[in-house]
Order: sequence, then C-alpha cells, then structure tokens
Amino acid sequence: MENVGLGAQKAAELAAAARRVRRRIVQMTNKSRSSHSGTSLSSVDVLVALYSGILRISPGKEADLGRDRFILSKGHGCAALYATLVERGFASDEVLQGFSVDNGTLWGHVTWKTIPGIEISSGSLGHGLSVGLGMALAARMDKRQYRTFVMLGDGECDEGSVWEAILFAGHKGMDNLVAIVDYNKIQSFGTTKEVLDLEPFSDKWRACKWAVREIDGHDFSQIWAVLSSVPFEKGKPSVIISHTVKGKGVSFMENSLDWHYKNPNEAQLKQALGEIGD
Repeated sequence: MENVGLGAQKAAELAAAARRVRRRIVQMTNKSRSSHSGTSLSSVDVLVALYSGILRISPGKEADLGRDRFILSKGHGCAALYATLVERGFASDEVLQGFSVDNGTLWGHVTWKTIPGIEISSGSLGHGLSVGLGMALAARMDKRQYRTFVMLGDGECDEGSVWEAILFAGHKGMDNLVAIVDYNKIQSFGTTKEVLDLEPFSDKWRACKWAVREIDGHDFSQIWAVLSSVPFEKGKPSVIISHTVKGKGVSFMENSLDWHYKNPNEAQLKQALGEIGD
C-alpha cells in the first residue's frame, strides 16, 4: 500500500472514533469490575486506525479468504478490540454488556467466535506472533495477497517464544507479516526497564532482519503514514514500535501501574468520561 497522507477530515474522524472506543472501555471495566483498563486504553489509537481503512476486512466479510488477518496477542487488552470492532460495525453496542460478567458472552481475554472479526483466542502471552507467522506462511504457500498484523505488549516481549518467531520471520523474509508493539513501558509488576529492560529494542529487531519504524502511538498522522506504507522493505517483515501511554486519555490512569489491575468506581467513571469527552 502506498504511503497516504492523513487529511484533516479523516484525522478528525479517527479522533472521534477513538474517543467513543475509550468511553466504551471505561464503561465496560466499570460495569464488570474487571481489570486491564490501562493496557486497553494505550492501544486504542492504533486499533482504530487499523480498522478504519488499513486492514482489508469489513463487516459481513470476515470469512473472506483474501482478508487481512489481525491478532491481538496481548489478549488481556481485549476491551479495546471488542470496542473497536463494535465501533466499526462488526457487532452492536449491546454485545458489550456481556463483557467479563457472569453468564456473559465476552470473556476477559480475546475469545474466538464471540464477535465477528476475531481470528483467534489469545491472552496466553507469547503465542500471537507465532500464530500470525503461521498465517503469513500459509498466505505465501497458497499464493494469496493478504497481510497478517499482530499487536504485542511490551511486557510480552520478555517471552522467549516471541523471539523464536522474530528470528524465524526474519530468516524467511516474511514481508507479509507486520508486528506492532504497544510500547507503554509498564507491565504487570513494574516498568519494562525495571522488570526486564528491552532496550536497545529497535536494534534487536533489526538484528533479526526486520524493517523497523518507531512512532508516537497517539499521533494519527504518524500512525496512518506508517501503517499505510507496509511492508517497509521488500523481503523483510515489518515492525512498528508504537510508543504509547498506559491509560491514555484518563488523567488518573495515565502512566500508572495500578490501572493494569484496577477498575473505575462510579465517581472515577464519571471523571473518566468527562475527560475523554464525546
């Protein structure tokens, strides 16, 4: 796909969609008293852009063999994916009422066949990139043109299985595979720097024969430009290191480890919705 600039109208549409997705996320975690608000909020802007014209997939055509595939490997951030799929018309808002509640229809990690458009169940960290690599290999073997996009968490990149997939994809020149790292720099028990420092992160991907781009994961002009220009180099898989803020859009959640686990009470929900806006 050619590198396409983002016009003012499209940028405004993406920003409005992202606000609606963030509103849904905090409402879902409040209602269900479930966790992972922060990790869901950090990934919203990239997800909204992906499903607003980058991914070759549309409601009602989720089973087309030529569709692009998307895997949310950081499956605990599922509220963001569920809300984005609803925003893009893959399901109705009502389905979100069943998120992570007793007898509900949406589980607290990404679950296949709950909403159209979900490719696999995920959340057991370290598996998504390997599955995506398998899909990319299948496309090559079947001579199909679809791309596979995989979003990983930064803490997830501590897993050895992730690096096995990175090495193999680079070795095989899988330029139909795109990894996106939601690099919000906070994982389960502290910052990534404290728990297991990833830096120099970009250099490690390059050493494994990947083409690398780094962006502000909340700047739609950067997000759109980089997503619309994959593959970055012929014969190399692409990775986007998306620098984000845990809990983006809600002041008391931003850059806070607490909101990896907590859910907003009624007063906090009211404040969060006020800050996110309409």
